[in-house]
Amino acid sequence: MVSVKQGIARRVEALLGSGEVDLARADGDVGLFGPGSASWVVHGDFSSMLIGGVSALLVQMLHPRALAGIWDHSGFRRNMVGRLRRTAQFVGVATYGSTPQVEAAVARVRRVHGSVRGALPDGTPYSADDPALLTWVHVAEVDAFLRAHLRYRDPWFPPERQDAYLAEQARLARMLGAGDVPETRGELQAYFRRVRPELRADERTREVSRLMLAQPSPSLATAPANALMLRAGVDLLPGWARRMHGLRVPFPGAPAVRAGALGVGGVLRWAMAR
Repeated sequence: MVSVKQGIARRVEALLGSGEVDLARADGDVGLFGPGSASWVVHGDFSSMLIGGVSALLVQMLHPRALAGIWDHSGFRRNMVGRLRRTAQFVGVATYGSTPQVEAAVARVRRVHGSVRGALPDGTPYSADDPALLTWVHVAEVDAFLRAHLRYRDPWFPPERQDAYLAEQARLARMLGAGDVPETRGELQAYFRRVRPELRADERTREVSRLMLAQPSPSLATAPANALMLRAGVDLLPGWARRMHGLRVPFPGAPAVRAGALGVGGVLRWAMAR
């Protein structure tokens, strides 16, 4: 008979597709970051990463070129869960995989990016392998992961370790083709101030965010937790991004959402403990 703990763990593994990924490493191969790295710590908690991932996607789509790539080339209308699973698998391999696995995963992503091209509604061309666009996607992601870690896992994560996380992840971003990648919290905030005038929210942004936040839960059993984590992702947004989307956390408000997400996180850590 499957225990409650095993049942929860299996549902999480099915959501992530973690059974499809082999993270075995040869002796002496610690991968891109290795044990003791800030990246292993920040990426090691499923619930905070899930919340951060929701927030990151909402921020990323505020850039017109990032939104165009999602709109023109993504299967988000049919399979948003599949998109999230592929992202989770890449993050898992890049963080914990062997050096050959990381290199192969990066090569696959770069091949995909090479075929993602098009034009904005005003005719401006875009390409997914544009270094500036890759930097935007990267910064939105690591900022959200780090903020989720601080809110839901370790509020006392030292500032120097936060900067170490950003510097480690900048290495991965450059492997993917990004340029001028922020490596400290100060550089990250300066980057956001510089890029924010380029951001927009329009009908297409609202359509993508609506579909993402309305995604049905993989099962009825996980529906309450799924809805809570989506609300927590909205709540995690920087104020300026939330205002651009026109989103707010519904009644009973942010304190209840945060308390509930902390509770779900504790249950998931218990279930996933090995």
